[in-house]
Amino acid sequence: MTASPPRASSASIPSAGAVEAAATPPGAPGPGAGAGLGFALGAYGLWGVLPVFFLLMSPSGPFEIVAWRIVFSLVFCVVLLAVTRGFPSFVALLRQPRLVATMGLAGALIVVNWTTFIVATLAGHVVEAALGYFMNPIVTILLAVVVLRERLRPAQWVAVGLSVVAVAVIVVGTGRVPWVSLVLAFSFGLYGLVKKQVGGRVDAIGGLTLETMLLTPVAAAALVVMGVTGIGGGLVFGTVGVLHTLTVISSGIVTAVPLLFFAAATRRLPLATIGLTQYLAPVLQLIVGVVLLHEEMPVTRWIGFAIVWLALIVLTVDVIVNSRRQRNPESMSRIANETPE
Repeated sequence: MTASPPRASSASIPSAGAVEAAATPPGAPGPGAGAGLGFALGAYGLWGVLPVFFLLMSPSGPFEIVAWRIVFSLVFCVVLLAVTRGFPSFVALLRQPRLVATMGLAGALIVVNWTTFIVATLAGHVVEAALGYFMNPIVTILLAVVVLRERLRPAQWVAVGLSVVAVAVIVVGTGRVPWVSLVLAFSFGLYGLVKKQVGGRVDAIGGLTLETMLLTPVAAAALVVMGVTGIGGGLVFGTVGVLHTLTVISSGIVTAVPLLFFAAATRRLPLATIGLTQYLAPVLQLIVGVVLLHEEMPVTRWIGFAIVWLALIVLTVDVIVNSRRQRNPESMSRIANETPE
């Protein structure tokens, strides 16, 4: 969402089962629920306004921005590990070759996501990027069927079918395939699928540190090539002004802070609330694209968005109804067991 919203950045919902968990109706709010909601809104709010942040980095090109984002994210994460004394647990991660390889694959996928998002932002396709993140939960369900061989309920198939119709409407109306939306949705969906393999063994900062550490040699090589050859507009960092330089440096903070907020929110809120707040990011991106950047929104694009929103409503209602059905038998059984003899 980008750091990309782990709807989500690590926040992506990795499977149909996880989508279901994310939409499970919450119970009574626990201690710290108010703070948790603040953290969730802060995380998705920051991810939602990322297009504005990346536009402030102009005239740097998208590939330079991505490269510096990787480097400065690693720097900031190392500082965080030092402050929180997290190096021992991080070193323990490095001693697990299979986990490191999995995180390397996750890092490659998130770079595809980051690059696509930044290219889209600088090229004036923020609305199309927002559509991709609206589609992400549905793409995640589709990946669960194809990769994990999960079986879907009829309503979930309806949601997937509606998304296909939405893409078809946009293709017919605009005369082109919304590649930005599809690449963002599938890259982030696959990222979540890969991260599912490591589960809770890696926390947010440890994961981002490991991913960016593995990517930094590639980013450094790209910066050298751009600086020597001028490819992609060359290197602009440090040549424009203090504000631009500070903005680029702060990309590491902007990448890590929403992840910290998200991690704090998940410890305080029911997953249902997290699942609902995730849509704040693409809503804000849509507002940025239409209101601030005045991107075109022809009727067919509005229709496509409306169909995707309908698919999300169908998905959410189905998950809520199904989760209640599953919970009711358990509640009745518990009541029966607690009845005095």
